[in-house]
Amino acid sequence: MVLPEGFALPPWQLLVPLALAAVGVGAALRSLDPRVTDRTVLAFAPWMVFGSSLHVLHRLGAYPTDVAVLFGTPGVYVVTGIVAGAVWIGGIALERTGLGIPSEAPVALLGAVGFVGAVAAAVAVQGGFGDVFWPLLSVVLAALVTAGAWALLERRYAEVAAVTGATGALVVFGHALDGTSTAVGYDVLGASEEVPLSTAILEVGRALPTAEYVGGGWLFVLVKVALALVIVGLFQEYIEDAPRQGRTLLALLAAIGLGPGAHNVVLFLVT
Repeated sequence: MVLPEGFALPPWQLLVPLALAAVGVGAALRSLDPRVTDRTVLAFAPWMVFGSSLHVLHRLGAYPTDVAVLFGTPGVYVVTGIVAGAVWIGGIALERTGLGIPSEAPVALLGAVGFVGAVAAAVAVQGGFGDVFWPLLSVVLAALVTAGAWALLERRYAEVAAVTGATGALVVFGHALDGTSTAVGYDVLGASEEVPLSTAILEVGRALPTAEYVGGGWLFVLVKVALALVIVGLFQEYIEDAPRQGRTLLALLAAIGLGPGAHNVVLFLVT
């Protein structure tokens, strides 16, 4: 009910090296004991959308058959995480040389460059852009929904907003983008949803009397944003007690929303 269609693990000859690389990067980061702040999480946001763009290229059939599975689900998340972690290790080493370069700088820069390159590659594969208006509108709507939801959170639960900070806001925006892009795809562009549970919510929305006027996707947006706000609220004490662990886990939950949302936007832009 929660796994998307096409979910498949790589074969063992790819899975074993991938797992070893992930363990190695994780062990190196554990030994370096880096700080994790809002700035750290925001530096990784481009990697969240970069990984999604790599998956779009997989959907477009851009990879050689032998390695294509690495960029499907869930392989692309692991590959992106390994590379991003390796870049972070390099950034930490650079910062500790005393040159005054924060470890987040190369992470954010290379993530952004990778994202732009992946989108450019997708455009090249398709021979140009497809529909631009509706995907970009979903980004604008997500930003507006996030601003409203966060303003409400700051007014009613100011301490939650203050403690979770930009990481919490990214969680809300990521899930809002997943919601608005899915709604636009479902109601306007005729796209299908791959996750069965999400499809069920969309079908409930379409069955409501309001579907004739505003479509069925609005219910999915509402559920996603409400769930994001609940998650952010639950993480307040965790971040206060264990800031690094709490913020890291909250960042992963942000990626769960931002990744699929960015995937929808990029896919709609080029198809």
